[in-house]
Amino acid sequence: MLDHLKINRKFPTSGDSTFSNLITSRLFVYGKLEKRLVGWFGRRPRRLLVRHSPSHSETPRPLCRVIAINVEHHMLPQLSLSRNVFELSANSNLKCKRAKWYVTSPVISARRLSPQEKRGDMNTLRRLRNLWIPCVTTIVLGCFSDAVAQVRYHVEDLGTLHDGFFGCTMGVNNHGWTETQYGLLDASGKLEKGRVAINVDGFTFPLPTLGGPNNWDNPFGGEINDRGEAVGYSETSVLDPDGEDVCGFGTHLTCSAFLWRNGQMSALPTLGGNNGQASAMNNRGQITGFAENGIVDSSCPSNTTNNRIALPVLWEDGKARALPTVGSDPDGEANAINDQGQTVGYSGTCTTALHPVLWEKNGTAFPLPDLGTGGFAFGINNQGQIVGDVASTDGTTFYAALWQNGALKNLKTLPEDFAAIASGINDKGQVVGSTLDASFNWSNAFIWQDGVMTSLKTLFPASSNLYPTMANQINERGQIVGMATVLSGPHTGETHAFLATPVDERMDKSVADVATTQPKLPANVGRQVLRKLGRGRFEQ
Repeated sequence: MLDHLKINRKFPTSGDSTFSNLITSRLFVYGKLEKRLVGWFGRRPRRLLVRHSPSHSETPRPLCRVIAINVEHHMLPQLSLSRNVFELSANSNLKCKRAKWYVTSPVISARRLSPQEKRGDMNTLRRLRNLWIPCVTTIVLGCFSDAVAQVRYHVEDLGTLHDGFFGCTMGVNNHGWTETQYGLLDASGKLEKGRVAINVDGFTFPLPTLGGPNNWDNPFGGEINDRGEAVGYSETSVLDPDGEDVCGFGTHLTCSAFLWRNGQMSALPTLGGNNGQASAMNNRGQITGFAENGIVDSSCPSNTTNNRIALPVLWEDGKARALPTVGSDPDGEANAINDQGQTVGYSGTCTTALHPVLWEKNGTAFPLPDLGTGGFAFGINNQGQIVGDVASTDGTTFYAALWQNGALKNLKTLPEDFAAIASGINDKGQVVGSTLDASFNWSNAFIWQDGVMTSLKTLFPASSNLYPTMANQINERGQIVGMATVLSGPHTGETHAFLATPVDERMDKSVADVATTQPKLPANVGRQVLRKLGRGRFEQ
């Protein structure tokens, strides 16, 4: 009876020790369904018409949609309905396409029917005709229901590290493991403590430092690859001889880019200076960021604390290689790298990002088109699509940007907001980022797909109790990470890290329905999260 049920889900392979398959036998699933359906419909015999409809969700659990039609056995004596199934298909926007009718094998005998059998069959057909109208009505209503349903997200609150810490998740790999920065602000809102942690299946593991009290990661960086390797930057125990404070905690300790691999923290070399920071890494182990060369930067104002030239850098096999800047630009930073070795970032001066840049595998720098006023590139997928932001033509704001095939697409911002940054993109072309209000406070996290920018507050269920204000990265499963404000309860107003996983289910109420006014972030949280969005921008 259930031989048309097919399970066609993607699960982690046997090599993924953290996970295990949730389905081991199709017979096991059949047995469970039959037992449940007997309970649903009582002990009277019914026919179950079933076909699996794959969910768009990549959540590792068995999902199937079942349409059970209440058909008495005596209504189907010789018809082929026992081998027929309905399938309702939905596109990525959950709009119903059509109901398909499958006939797999006839079971009506070829013998000539007696007059009594003919009358019985005609009675059956009349009953089926009476049944058909409510069945079709049910299917149409089901289609309509799916059409108005919208993909929502299951949201995991990654919380804070200790009392008073705020959390913001910067990176996520394709297993759903995340890299999160947790910070503690003083009364004025200045970042005084920070720690990077790895979150795996509900467990949080703070990473060690390189001798100093704090570590951190770069805006939209904090990459963790599919092997569980992570990068960022850490204070050492040595005071900076030039008085710089590149890590930004007010300690003036030297700041070193780090690689965390196999449970070990190691420092990455500079280009001759005292400081460096790592932003991202790919699955081949290539790492990007910036490193100082020790030379005083003549483009810095005289009162600048961090006044050494910082160059975009690629670390490979433990060695640092400087990437070229554009023209005569003294400074730059490499923010992201894909598995092909293509790198993106910016080139500019001590205080201004003049050019969003793509570095090809051979190291050649190509400035990306902008609106004539500069910009940043923050993410690149394996298809070569790049995201970031570009400044408006009048220089008063900036907009989310997408570059593909050498052309700029201005994604602009949400209608209620003033500025936007696109920070992450997966191989499906789904873009995530953040919008800011007219006072440049973090306002909304967004996803951009199929040409439409949507605020995540409309896709987070009200039960999540989190108002998303920043989205940083998205993986190939569609999982999104960022930060959000707690709406109610004992942690009201706190800034928590989150991991959002798409689920193909209906949502009664969203965060947008229950939070009619936008919550305010604690003082300067946004400024501290993006303390160094390019050299000079958001500087203290």
